[in-house]
Amino acid sequence: MVDAPFPLATYRLQFNHAFPFADATAIVPYLHALGVTDCYISPIGKAMPGSEHGYDAIDPLVLNPDLGTEEEFNAFVAAVQAHRMGLLMDVVSNHMSIGKSLNRWWRDVLENGPSARYSAAFDIDWHPLKRELDNKVLLPILGDQYGIVLENQDMTVLFEGGAFLLSYGEHLLPLTPKSWSRILGARLELLASQAGDSEPSVMELQSILTALRHLPGSEECDHERVAERYREVDIIKKRLIELVTMSSLVAEHVQANVAQLNGIKGQPQSFDGLDELLNEQAYRLASWNVATEEINYRRFFDINELAAIRMENPMVFQEMHQMLFRCMREGGVTGVRIDHVDGLYDPGQYLQQLKEAAAREDGGNLGDRPLFIVVEKILGKDESLPDSWPVHGTTGYDFIKLVNGLFVEGANERAFTELYAKVNDREDSYSDCAYAGKQLIMRMSMASEINVLGHQLNVLSERDRRSRDFTLNSLRHAIREIIACFPVYRTYATDGTEQVTDRDRAYIHMAVARAKRRNQGVSRQVFDFIRSILLKQSDARTAQDREDQHRFLMKFQQITSPVTAKGIEDTVYYRYNRLVSLNEVGGEPDQFGITLEEFHKRMRERQARWPHSLSASSTHDTKRSEDVRARINALSEIPQEWKASVGRWSRMNKKHRKEVEGERLPSRNDEYVLYQTLIGAWPLQAMGDEAYRLFCGRIQQYMAKAIHEAKIHTSWVNPNPLYDQAMRDFVETVLHRTTPNAFLDDFLPFQERIAHCGLFTALAQLMLKIAAPGIPDFYQGTELWDFTLVDPDNRRPVDYAARAKLAQELRRAIDDLEADRPEWVHALADHARDGRIKLYATMVGLDYRRRHPALFHQGEYLPLETGGSKKQHVCAFARLHEGQAVVTAVPRLLATLMSNMKNPPLGQSIWEDSWIAVPPWPTLGTYRHILTGEVLTVESVNGRRVLPLNRVFNHCPVAMLERIC
Repeated sequence: MVDAPFPLATYRLQFNHAFPFADATAIVPYLHALGVTDCYISPIGKAMPGSEHGYDAIDPLVLNPDLGTEEEFNAFVAAVQAHRMGLLMDVVSNHMSIGKSLNRWWRDVLENGPSARYSAAFDIDWHPLKRELDNKVLLPILGDQYGIVLENQDMTVLFEGGAFLLSYGEHLLPLTPKSWSRILGARLELLASQAGDSEPSVMELQSILTALRHLPGSEECDHERVAERYREVDIIKKRLIELVTMSSLVAEHVQANVAQLNGIKGQPQSFDGLDELLNEQAYRLASWNVATEEINYRRFFDINELAAIRMENPMVFQEMHQMLFRCMREGGVTGVRIDHVDGLYDPGQYLQQLKEAAAREDGGNLGDRPLFIVVEKILGKDESLPDSWPVHGTTGYDFIKLVNGLFVEGANERAFTELYAKVNDREDSYSDCAYAGKQLIMRMSMASEINVLGHQLNVLSERDRRSRDFTLNSLRHAIREIIACFPVYRTYATDGTEQVTDRDRAYIHMAVARAKRRNQGVSRQVFDFIRSILLKQSDARTAQDREDQHRFLMKFQQITSPVTAKGIEDTVYYRYNRLVSLNEVGGEPDQFGITLEEFHKRMRERQARWPHSLSASSTHDTKRSEDVRARINALSEIPQEWKASVGRWSRMNKKHRKEVEGERLPSRNDEYVLYQTLIGAWPLQAMGDEAYRLFCGRIQQYMAKAIHEAKIHTSWVNPNPLYDQAMRDFVETVLHRTTPNAFLDDFLPFQERIAHCGLFTALAQLMLKIAAPGIPDFYQGTELWDFTLVDPDNRRPVDYAARAKLAQELRRAIDDLEADRPEWVHALADHARDGRIKLYATMVGLDYRRRHPALFHQGEYLPLETGGSKKQHVCAFARLHEGQAVVTAVPRLLATLMSNMKNPPLGQSIWEDSWIAVPPWPTLGTYRHILTGEVLTVESVNGRRVLPLNRVFNHCPVAMLERIC
């Protein structure tokens, strides 16, 4: 049993073959010593072999063998429990991998079609617009056109385990049993004439053929007939294995028929039989690029290998959660993270169902505590979680946005906007970029989903004389426009009789109004028609009309989220590069920083409404680590110097760029991203040749991803080899250091100064995460400096041995220190580059949280007044609960505060006359600095009870001050 009703600090572990259960077990004592109260683990179900992340599950019922055995997982759970820690499990409730057809549910669908046992598990349209796909699922797995692949003999039939399969590359697809008669029955008369009709093996083969012909078809709806087919197929497989094993005559017959079916390369007509066989299957093979327009199963975003599942189906819900429920019954799991909650049919209903199931399944191991539930949810500007959801909060992207904005100098927005317009040779607003990004996704990778919605809407419009004149094209266009203008990821209307909530009504009205403004030449009535359905206000003359309208509404809601995610996070965040530290998951790149007042307001709201939401700073999905963002944020304070530097660097590197047909390679926009990336990711320590080679490779890999995600000059779907090579060459030559390099000579001193500011900004972020409302969440390895970029860069192995050793050294030092502790901490700050100061602040801060749970879970959040010449450079607040008080103060906007200093921002020379006011207690009081051990006495200045910042930040650049009297 864990000690606290809610986590006090979580630590994310990313399991894979390089970091299995056994490795996690070994570091549990270290995590406990760090102050972590709950391990927060990535998905553990069986995933695609070699998966680096686990989000591509192929079997939710068993553990991933790449991660270890059942015994090794149990040992990990036991270690967690022995340290009285909780365990948060990542639940992937929206999709499964169907790659290489290794998923047994998917194989069942491919073999048995619409009547397969698991047919209802996947969101498949068995009667799509393309009539040729009726009762078939489109499989866009071919590397070329179907006919070319077929006649190249890249697809072949195999006989294995009593069944016939189709082999293509790494795919092994089942052939529907009813179609086996085409293979087994070929040349049967010749076999009978050679062996004789009375030959037992021939008679058995004929009997098997009869059984195959009498199998119920894949479109059968009767449950008894479907069950009969499964039984008969199992029997037929056994009979076939026995027959082929016992009779060499039949074995040769099968081999010869398969060889004939597989054709002869160079003889196109020899593949006719295989073509006819494939046309009998419950799937239609197609080129990979057909998926954008014709795919008829819902995917996770636009990834063909990840098929969305129908979690609203009770059977699917129960099976997908079996492992979770088993772990709960055994006392191993105390909380869950729900991945991509917006992809679900009805998120609110699912979460309520999960809460109720957890109450039944936990076996009393949670006691009176509810299952701790957080959701991966991206909140739009001024959006909050639906109050009706039975959750404790989000996974923390909203916190990242708030804290990150606090370290961006909003007063310089105009200067950066003008600089970026000059760099990019255009003045597009962020809202226009967002609109264009979503439009691009809907016309390219998700065109099929939009086409389906358009046809659904067309059917609805035809049923009413007031809307029947709306053309299919106009309806489809209006759908795209409304989605492109949607202000949030999705709304949450249900398919029942409940009215649309006020919050969702506001978002729908806003989206339609924006769409109208962008489309003055389009009939407003089309938009009004769609709005009426989305608001559940459309006339429905029959129950069927109402059902169909609700079906459209629910599908519409499921589409807006992936369009927004792909259009914004995976497109615009690599296009709109004014200040890339703002281009973070859940961020608002057009919001150039936030004020102290706004930060305090949002924190008070957070404490009032979602005090147990996770407070993240880095995750497995962030575009840049917290420490990279801290550096890039510093640029916002020095726009003129940054502008001059970028201009110099661009001129220095002009000779490394290429020009083809008037196009600059790479573009100025991509070059601008590179400079910001180098500022953020450059390592603190000097690099030898091998380390430098690896670093340059990381930057090349990141820039390759950035330009492909931007989809301007190249993309994953339509790569431009010329541009791709130009970017690789540019990075290589710009970073070349074996010969004199004017760029590096100029860049490195500038980067080092920014990096120095970034260290203490990162420390400030850390203390805010620990002390502010919410539950601090740590991504693996970030307890030391971490300058990683987007995945896969941020999923590299973590050196836990070095961290554990360093933590032990710090703990010994803390235990041995008394009066010398302030000077020791000062020395840590002086040598901040080695990372000990970050690890130390983490350990001490989390230890204090663990010893004062009520103060941080329930304590009031009180913004504190600041004064003096440097008041704009400090953020301070108090947490108060039943006589307890802790004051947190951190510096901000350090590039201008520290100027060209190479020392920490400490003492009188930095803070001068500045102060923070403490909470109004009856007496002046004293405070103990929990990081340094110093005792500070409150002073009275002009009627205020204050602590001078030159004393608060005398030895440590961040402060948590415990009121002791």
